[in-house]
Amino acid sequence: MNSLLITDPIFRQTALTVLGIVFFSGIIVYFFRQRSYYFISAWANIKSWLVAAPFLFILFSFGNLCTQIILVLIAMYGAKIFFQLMGMYHRNYFVIICYLGIIGLGFCAYLDLIALYNQLPMICLGVCCFVPLIRNNYKRMIQYICLTLLAFVFLGWSFMHLGLILNLHNGIYQILYLIVLTEFCDNTNIAISRYFKGYKLFSRIDSRRNLWSTLISMGLTLALAGGMRWLLPDQSDKYWYIAGLIASLGGLFGELVMSVVRRDAGVKIVGTFILGRGDSLQRMDRLIFVAPIYYYIMTALQ
Repeated sequence: MNSLLITDPIFRQTALTVLGIVFFSGIIVYFFRQRSYYFISAWANIKSWLVAAPFLFILFSFGNLCTQIILVLIAMYGAKIFFQLMGMYHRNYFVIICYLGIIGLGFCAYLDLIALYNQLPMICLGVCCFVPLIRNNYKRMIQYICLTLLAFVFLGWSFMHLGLILNLHNGIYQILYLIVLTEFCDNTNIAISRYFKGYKLFSRIDSRRNLWSTLISMGLTLALAGGMRWLLPDQSDKYWYIAGLIASLGGLFGELVMSVVRRDAGVKIVGTFILGRGDSLQRMDRLIFVAPIYYYIMTALQ
């Protein structure tokens, strides 16, 4: 896996399939983009992936080490956005501790040091507890410590399970599989909610998704999971079915949890994601539950 993956026919097939889906979806949405806000939003998001997807495939093609570095940088950038949301990005001590912890996670993931990887959240908490003593200050320190640990656990420890998945058989393909499924499920859920009205599952947190749109998007995601099961090391039904359920439900819960954080902070978007809706954190939040759940279930099954 350390050689260029661009020579692997499975990688080329995956890249062409994903880019083809994005391209043809873009053609369809382009002609309906003036119909409603939902199509405008979908068109903006597809434009984002028309730029980002080829770039990611090129970077991922360089193998595991390059992919691990990319995941670490994405996690650090997500943590930066989180600290900006919470208004504590200027608290350098806590930000640096979180960044160093994420680098440590990447190191552990690359060397497959599972025990140390799972000890890092407690190490991060212990180091954060020394900051009030070093600063000789107690004001709002409990809040800063808790938020730093929350950022590290969600955007570091949870998200960087993608790095552990990378160590599984054909791990890079399984990561691409999860990214495609979570993005597809979220976008179809929002698009379908325009035409299928129903009970709002979490109306005070997210007013867009409803029961019918969620169920239909889950069904479509399961169909896509079955259609792209060549990316899994075992293509039997239980593997792609479980993967589809994890991507659907885990992605939904990750999106909702980060929506709670955003609404409580009173900030909707920090920065942009290339050309599309939302920011980079909204591309990551679906994976904060999906990555660890998928990793441990697939490890148990294999």
